[in-house]
Amino acid sequence: MTSLMLATVPTIAALAVHAFSSDLETLHTQLFAIQALLLAMITLLSLQSVGHLYRSAVQHHTTEHDMAQLAKHDALTGLANRLLLRERFQDAVAHASRRGENVAVHYIDLDGFKAINDHHGHPAGDLLLQQVSGRLEATVRGEDTVARLGGDEFVVLQTGVAQNGEAEMLARRIIKKLSAPYAIDGTNMHISASIGIAMMPDAGRDLERLLSRADSALYRSKHGGKARAHFCTREAVAGKRKAVA
Repeated sequence: MTSLMLATVPTIAALAVHAFSSDLETLHTQLFAIQALLLAMITLLSLQSVGHLYRSAVQHHTTEHDMAQLAKHDALTGLANRLLLRERFQDAVAHASRRGENVAVHYIDLDGFKAINDHHGHPAGDLLLQQVSGRLEATVRGEDTVARLGGDEFVVLQTGVAQNGEAEMLARRIIKKLSAPYAIDGTNMHISASIGIAMMPDAGRDLERLLSRADSALYRSKHGGKARAHFCTREAVAGKRKAVA
């Protein structure tokens, strides 16, 4: 728009000067005045068109950005979905490789959620899932990722893990945090969480394999008394499980 103004304003000014010049005949001054007026109107319309195109482009870019964000986040909780989790995992692996660290995948399933959903209804269940999401995000570090895979299943991607004990400590904190009462529509509700943990590289190097083995460890936790966590270690890949809680 600045370029358009620089190109037309001097011409309009020159025409206006000629239009009011006493040295020219009346017909000529009228012609100059008409030309100046027409050019000014064209410039104004052009500026409006450029402004409209700019606003449309910005709105289009914003819409595309919003759509891209929606495609990578869970609609109910706003957490990362599987697509964004996969991207974060690739970043975490690259970062861990450079620093000689590990990545832990925590597969989390809520104990007692189905009973609440059945007894209090899906709206209450949705509110509970949103509160669980908030607690998970408050428990992990900023560089970690919390994702919802669907239903009452969540995944925490823990980065920068130097030893298995760090993953165990986080799992214990998550279980404690999620086991505290939830206030839903004036009613206190109680659930707990079971966790399966898969460590890279012992349990695998790609996300799907780590998720599968963390899910197997989770199964062990669910059937071992709930509100527990189990590692899927190198030995676990061969068919054994090691309890950490």
